[in-house]
Amino acid sequence: MKRRNFLTTATLGAAVGALATPALAQAAAKVSWRLTSGFPKSLDTIYGAAETFAATVKDATGGNFEIQCFPAGEIVPMPEASDAVAGGVVEMTHTASYYYWGKNAAFALGTAVPFGLNARGINAWHYHGGGVDMMNEFYATQGLIGFPGGNTGCQMGGWWRKEINSVADLAGVKMRIAGIGGKVMEALGVVPQQIPGGDIYPSLERGTIDAAEWVGPYDDEKLGLNKVAPYYYYPGFWEGGPSLHFMINMEKWNSLSPEYQAIVKTAAAMANGDMLAKYDARNPAALRSLVAGGALLRPYPQDVLDAAYAAANKLYVEFSATNPDFAKIWASQEAFRNEANLFNQVAEYTFDTFMIRNRPKG
Repeated sequence: MKRRNFLTTATLGAAVGALATPALAQAAAKVSWRLTSGFPKSLDTIYGAAETFAATVKDATGGNFEIQCFPAGEIVPMPEASDAVAGGVVEMTHTASYYYWGKNAAFALGTAVPFGLNARGINAWHYHGGGVDMMNEFYATQGLIGFPGGNTGCQMGGWWRKEINSVADLAGVKMRIAGIGGKVMEALGVVPQQIPGGDIYPSLERGTIDAAEWVGPYDDEKLGLNKVAPYYYYPGFWEGGPSLHFMINMEKWNSLSPEYQAIVKTAAAMANGDMLAKYDARNPAALRSLVAGGALLRPYPQDVLDAAYAAANKLYVEFSATNPDFAKIWASQEAFRNEANLFNQVAEYTFDTFMIRNRPKG
């Protein structure tokens, strides 16, 4: 069996093990890249996915392909990462595609849009629904190629200084929220602010913003957001399963050998699954800790969810009417989501609901 074919069919562990052979290591070219992250190093789970990726690539090539990771802002600020990669300042980035939706709304669909796919759904769409190819057709117009590189699972709805009882309470609230989620919240009266993760705490503490969403219990506790806003809302309907990406300069990608390209894809897939598993393992204990420390859990009122859902669908119609990239990708995602939810309603939802009802209390 040819090594390239083996990579496309073997399991991740077997692929990495098979490639890390002395023969390959001795024959392979030396490659050294830099990766600029969209996240601060203090957030070990989300930033750590880049380190997992880089270590896997290094191990699989016997140390011949090294990727050095830099936290957001050390080389370029987070908002400039995709441009820096496309322009050849750095070879690649690990980021959320939706950070760049202001350039083209289609960027958001690589990560998450309000009321879109959950984590399992977007992974299924990426890998078996044509999503990777569809996103890369779009990324190619930006001088990039990308591969899924992590997921947080459904996020929380953020930290608020005041309690939200209806849509009326959202008027004029300055909220840190990224992506198209900010546009939807704007339709409900919120004033969205796009602020890097490392700047959220001081912005809330100083009162520059009134509310902020980041990820979920594990990261939010690390950032200390519970210390500057008491109300913790759920669910983060704008990010039901946000997919991060490893974005690579197209020319640099094309310069890699087929074997190295296969290793990069394999390492990205490993980091993608590992990051979600880490969040699933760490969020429950963090949520307990936050509540024990005084965080006040609140569900979003039904009228907020209904208004946001209507605003999101209206926005998708508007984007689709003027942006063929968005229209094509959203049509695929929407159809995939609707089919996935048909099965989820029958099996996943009923099982999860039963088990949650019978969860030991305390």
